[in-house]
This record gives sequence, C-alpha cells and structure tokens, in this order.
Amino acid sequence: MPATVDFNYSYQNIFSRYVDDASFLWILRTIAVKQPNYSKDDIAELERRIEYNLDGLMSSMDLGWRVCESALAMGESGEVFTAAVTAFKSHEVKKIELVVDAGLQDDQTFKGLVSALAWLTAELVNPWVNKFLISKNLDHKYLGLAVCSVRRHDVGDYLARILFRDDCQQHKKLYARALRLIGELRRQDLMPALKQAISSDDRDVAFWANWSAILLGNRSAVNNIKGYLLNGEAHQRRAIHIAFRVLPVDQARQWISEMAKDETLGRAVIQATAVLGDPHAVNWLIQKMKEPASARVAGEAITMITGIDLIQHRLTKAMPVNLESMPNDSVDDDNVTMDEDDKLPWPDAEKITMFWQQQGRNFIIGQRYFMGQLISTPWLLKLLEHANQRQRCAAALELALTDPAHGFYNTQGRVLQHE
Repeated sequence: MPATVDFNYSYQNIFSRYVDDASFLWILRTIAVKQPNYSKDDIAELERRIEYNLDGLMSSMDLGWRVCESALAMGESGEVFTAAVTAFKSHEVKKIELVVDAGLQDDQTFKGLVSALAWLTAELVNPWVNKFLISKNLDHKYLGLAVCSVRRHDVGDYLARILFRDDCQQHKKLYARALRLIGELRRQDLMPALKQAISSDDRDVAFWANWSAILLGNRSAVNNIKGYLLNGEAHQRRAIHIAFRVLPVDQARQWISEMAKDETLGRAVIQATAVLGDPHAVNWLIQKMKEPASARVAGEAITMITGIDLIQHRLTKAMPVNLESMPNDSVDDDNVTMDEDDKLPWPDAEKITMFWQQQGRNFIIGQRYFMGQLISTPWLLKLLEHANQRQRCAAALELALTDPAHGFYNTQGRVLQHE
C-alpha cells in the first residue's frame, strides 16, 4: 500500500518555511539598508521576496498564525516582524495584543515590531498608531512615536502633548524619540520643546534635542554635540554625520585635528573627513589606505568626496593575505552579521595616487564636495534615486540640511509602494 501522507504536517512545514524565510530576509534587509553594495532596486527585490513569504502565510490565516505564534517563543526580532505583520492583517485584537507584548520585550524585538507597523498600509496602521499615542501605557506611546518616526508620519498635536507632559519626560526613551521626531518632521512650531531639553543631563535626551535643533536651522547647537564626537558612545556616528555637514570648513578641520589626537578615534576621523568633503584630505586618505585596518574605509571616504568609483576605474587590489573574510549575506548562511567594511573594495594606493594626480586639479581645496560634485539639490535628489544605500543615507541628511523645502527622507524605509 502507498504511504499515507499527513497533509497537516506537510502544510505546517510549508508555513514554517514561510515564517523562517520571511524572518531571515527581514534581518538581511535590516543589514542591507546600511551596506555599500545594495542599491534602492536591490532593497526593492528583497522586499518582494519578503512579501512573497508574507502572502504565503495569509493563504491560511489559521495555520499561518499558529506557526507565527509558535515562532514568537524564540524571542527574535525577525519572528516578531513576521508575526506582527500577520497579526495586524488579521484585524484580531488578541493576536495584535500578543505581538505587541512580544515586541516590547527588549530593544531588538521592538525593532521587529516597529518595522512590521512601518511595512503595512497607512490605512491599516494609522488607527492603531493613534490608539498607542493616547494609551495610558507609556511604552505604547513610545511604540506609536517610533512608528511615526520610521514612516515620517506627522501626528499633529499628539506630539506636543507628549513633549510637555512630566510623566512622558520621565520615560527617557519616549522623550528622546519625541525630540528626535521634531527634527525628522521639521516641526518648527516645537522649537520651544527643544530649547527645554537641549541642556538635559540625560545624554540621549540632550543629543536628540540638539540634533533636531540643527535640522531646524539652529546651527549653533552643533557646539553642544562636540562631546559626542570624542568618544565611542552610541551617538558618535550620528554626531559625525550632522556636525561636519554644518560646521564651517576651517572649524571642521580643527575639530578633526582634535579627534586625531586620540588614536582610538582613527576610524571616526576618516568618517568625519568623508562627511566634510574637502578634497584637501585626499592625499592623507591615500596614506591611510596603506594600513589594512583603515584601507577600505579610507577608500570609501575618497569615493564620498570625489565620486571616483574604485572598481569601475580599476583602482582596487586583491584582499591582503592572512585576513579572514567576513560572513556573507547568503540566504543559506545562518550568520549574517557583517563587518561594515566587508562589502567595500580593497583600494590600491599606488594606482589611486596616479589617478588623483590627474583628477585632483578639477577640485577646489576648501570647498565641500559630495560624490564628486559641489552640493546642490538636483545632485542630491539624483543620488537618492541611484546611489548605494550608504550614499543615499548621506544624501538624505545633506538634503534635509541644505534645502528646507524638502523633508528628511528615510532611506531605510520601505521602497515598494503598496498596491
């Protein structure tokens, strides 16, 4: 007799694969949006693959949810993302409450929950965001603001109410996120809230108050974030990216010189040099290419300033021997944690020296360049569409600081529009 097929078991395996693949691909996407080897089109392709698996789960809500609920027990961000999308699409309150509780467990699961709410349609999500914002639970308010941040959704008076409530100010994550949202939404009317928080003793609160103040045009606030440049704390990278876009070139050079006195800040100095965009630093960056630890980030910095594509112009070399390669981004590889230089080419300092001797005459020392051109709105808009993800991220911030007529585009947000 032919073997009996257990169809329930077979279908459960299919749905388990949907959950596993959607969760993994989401994690891969969270890495890809920050990588130099992914473009906007590449992110869109990843999103199509994620959506395929999410659609598969919706083909049987009961079985799909059963597998999602089981996966939630893992306490992983990818599984929270997948379960949350499924739960909110079901419109069933008990399922939604379950994924919200799971997402609020820690910072990583929270990212999965916020991403799920940013993934779904505004029609589906906005009523829930409003409920979170008026909830007595401050963690729910924090969730609502985080979703608005990712979606760049202006919640109107809700934001002001949160900013000036004593209990909300005591919830430091909520308060800091609200201050950050002021800048992301360009809410000039809430500048008084920033002035109130700008000298806070809490490092996160003070940083985001100053960061938003700079985005709203208060360039003097940049002096308040200098301390964040001189250590390796969480806000150092963000401080670099905004400070060296608004400082006068001479002052920026002074700050970079101060940072360079600390040998532990070598990488940060290179990144600050790239953000400043002064071609005066190119020869120094070429020297940094001769050191394996800084070679690739220095090569990326030269590209950020000059726009020279090292691969296209054959200005690269093979990876030095005795250096281990980092994990890849294969869907079959369980380890997708990548070194931030892993996808950058290895620059050839000698070839670049000769190339720069020919091309350097086209650049003016003391001017700020981004990807080979003086900074302008049309150029930044073009880069937002066609550059790689790191370059797009830089272009979005540059545009927000340069041209008040444009919003602060979220280059890590969803690329594909809902049908």
